[in-house]
Amino acid sequence: MTALVLALVVGALFALGTFLLLRRDLIRVVWGLAIISQAANVYLLAMGGIAAGTFDSVPVLAGHGAGAPETADPLVQALVLTAIVIGFGMTAFALVLSYRVYEEHDTLDVSELGEHDG
Repeated sequence: MTALVLALVVGALFALGTFLLLRRDLIRVVWGLAIISQAANVYLLAMGGIAAGTFDSVPVLAGHGAGAPETADPLVQALVLTAIVIGFGMTAFALVLSYRVYEEHDTLDVSELGEHDG
């Protein structure tokens, strides 16, 4: 049941991000990219899963009890945490660039910005 809910959440985030990417407003496009990035992070965390721990995977617990607890893969968590920080920085940078585009062209409509290229 939990896997089904998680799959629905990831699917909804990807759908919302795709919907926002197809809008004409530049700010919504930036937020669509941010939401798709976070959906990918949730997907990676979900696929990391929980495995039975061994004393090789959790060396701190060696000699403390009969068995190690179930653990999540810390590599996936570290990579997703890094992706979140980088994604936040890129979103902030994209929003600042959007503000600069608005100052230059007085619009955030992507189709109107395409006409200004020539």
